[in-house]
Amino acid sequence: MSGEITVKADVLAEQMTAIFRAWGMAEDAIGKCVEIMLEADLMGIDSHGVTMLPTYEQLFKDGRLEMNPEVKVVKETPVMAMIDGGGSLGHYPSSIAMDLAIEKAKKVGMAAVTVRHSNHYGAAGVYALRAARHGLIGISTSSVWNPAIVPTRAAEPMFGTNPFAFAAPTRKNRPFLLDMATSTVAIGKLKLAWLAGKTLPEGWALTPEGKPELNPEQAMATRLMTPLGGSGTMSSHKGYGMAAMVEILSTMLAGATYAPLRNRPEGHYDIGHFFFALDPHAFRDETDFEDELDAMIDRLHNARPVDPAEPVLVPGDPEFDRRAKRERDGIPIAGPMVEMLAGIAERAGAPFTLARLAA
Repeated sequence: MSGEITVKADVLAEQMTAIFRAWGMAEDAIGKCVEIMLEADLMGIDSHGVTMLPTYEQLFKDGRLEMNPEVKVVKETPVMAMIDGGGSLGHYPSSIAMDLAIEKAKKVGMAAVTVRHSNHYGAAGVYALRAARHGLIGISTSSVWNPAIVPTRAAEPMFGTNPFAFAAPTRKNRPFLLDMATSTVAIGKLKLAWLAGKTLPEGWALTPEGKPELNPEQAMATRLMTPLGGSGTMSSHKGYGMAAMVEILSTMLAGATYAPLRNRPEGHYDIGHFFFALDPHAFRDETDFEDELDAMIDRLHNARPVDPAEPVLVPGDPEFDRRAKRERDGIPIAGPMVEMLAGIAERAGAPFTLARLAA
């Protein structure tokens, strides 16, 4: 089919659950994976929700996903913990890790939790936002399974698209939420462009010769992404440095594997994640932090815009606006993606619950 469909959140959750269950995934893992993926779709982070299922299917077929993982804490103090993800899909141990960081931060003011032996964990901002919903500042970072970011002046990739997210609580406004890849765009945006039949903007991806790659299908095959900034003249060294910072927190600190060393022919990927939660009330008197952040957000929203039809946004505004709309109207899924989901369900022996909408 070529037409887009719109799906209510509970229907999409039912479809993802059916596929994971057919793969033999443990029920607790299914619940956490679907919750995180669905939140990404609701927030409009379409590259990190249901569109990841074809990739997860390939990981499952290749034996790189553990369906009944033993997720365990391997080291712990009142202010930190290290978790082994047991080779599972990353949403499962990451959900546990962020919840543990939140629990500890509420007791002692701040806490960091790392995860190793994991896989793709979805949208970084979903985890950071969870901390903000509990009145805490949250940070989430992750390494990525294959190198894709080409460092400034280099001719080969050395880092994944290594996402970073930061969220902070407010009293009056919606939380502040910064969620970004350290590449110019997340690699999932290439898939979205391909699904939509669009060419890539110049500066997103590179050819093997270092020229701008405009074909999304070719860009997905070569995986040569520019660091945030796009080029040396546009300060791509900053994105390169941020990608390295995320790798240090997510890999070296967590005891995971550095991306260029991860191309093993078989077995689980060893991706790492980092989670941090901080109670602002450990530093500031009750509500002072939230009130001052609210004042900053109000000032930003009231900044004089270049075009009155396009008011100034604060990080998180697009995601929260899309979430409100999609909770009300449903989640759009492109026609080619619907066909892929039908194929995945058929191969898994799972019911294709979207069939009545795709007819």
